[in-house]
Amino acid sequence: MFGAERTRTLLGPADPARTAAVEPPLVSARELIDRAGATDTAAGHRRVRPTRRLVLTAGTLAVAAGAVAVLQPLGEGAPDTPGEPAAAGLVLVPVAYQFDADPPAAGPQLRMLADKIKDAAYDHQSGRYMYHHTKVWGDPVMTSADGRHHVAFASETKLWQAVDGTGNQVRTQLEPQYPDQESRDYWQRESLGRPAATGTPAPSVMPLPPEELRQPSADPSELRERLKVEYGAGSASKWVGTLYGQYVVPRATRAAVLRVLADVPGFRWRGQVTDRAGRNGVAVTFDDREHDQQSLLIFDPRTGELLAHELLTLSPMRISSYEVILDAAWTNQPG
Repeated sequence: MFGAERTRTLLGPADPARTAAVEPPLVSARELIDRAGATDTAAGHRRVRPTRRLVLTAGTLAVAAGAVAVLQPLGEGAPDTPGEPAAAGLVLVPVAYQFDADPPAAGPQLRMLADKIKDAAYDHQSGRYMYHHTKVWGDPVMTSADGRHHVAFASETKLWQAVDGTGNQVRTQLEPQYPDQESRDYWQRESLGRPAATGTPAPSVMPLPPEELRQPSADPSELRERLKVEYGAGSASKWVGTLYGQYVVPRATRAAVLRVLADVPGFRWRGQVTDRAGRNGVAVTFDDREHDQQSLLIFDPRTGELLAHELLTLSPMRISSYEVILDAAWTNQPG
């Protein structure tokens, strides 16, 4: 599995918790195995037509070995309802890039995007709570002792958080995903002889304690510090996802984020893409050859909002992690 020490090694000085003690896992490995064997993949859904380099035949979704992943199952074509990921299918392919081979540098395009973005819906809202609806695939990932069989767990989260940190979090466990039938068979065999849970797990509701939240500024120097750009494009990609997953980012700050990223060496422009929730976007990537990873950021071409972020391993090209931000808003009513 992708342990804390390996995570810290990859993040290096960009890890803000590198000196913190690692708490014991909330869920044991055995319980995770039980979860994997307790949930069957939904059947009868449509399949996706391969559009890029990789097709992973599976009952559901792919997971790269050892990566703490965020993954999305695909169906054939776009989902019926925008904002809702397609149902689980039999194959998984990476997001299709408009510029797949020899992509140009992203800087000029990011600056053009920053200059033309419009208001988002939440720019005309007010309220006490920042609301976020996200789906994460691959949290956590389990890998067998021989390194050959993987299973990724998934969750859906709705978060209401005030500027003082208080609020509520509602999280629903989704069905586990596998990279191939061999992994599915392996984890189901591991679960034999143990009682399986039935039905859909009830959402867990957690009140949020007070926390000092520093609202994002449009000041470039502050954003560069906040996005850890001194550690490179890989670090910046990670912290952009963190920023948009926690805050309702105003238009001026969204434009400033794009301009800051434009000055970070290594980002490549991938052009028009469709994210895994069926939304049209524009994408940039960064190839971290040292760690054999590619970071992908997908932005709304009209508002500059972050729609999704993804981590891929480069050899072979396999999706390691995925999160979609399905909604962000201001509200006075916490869930």
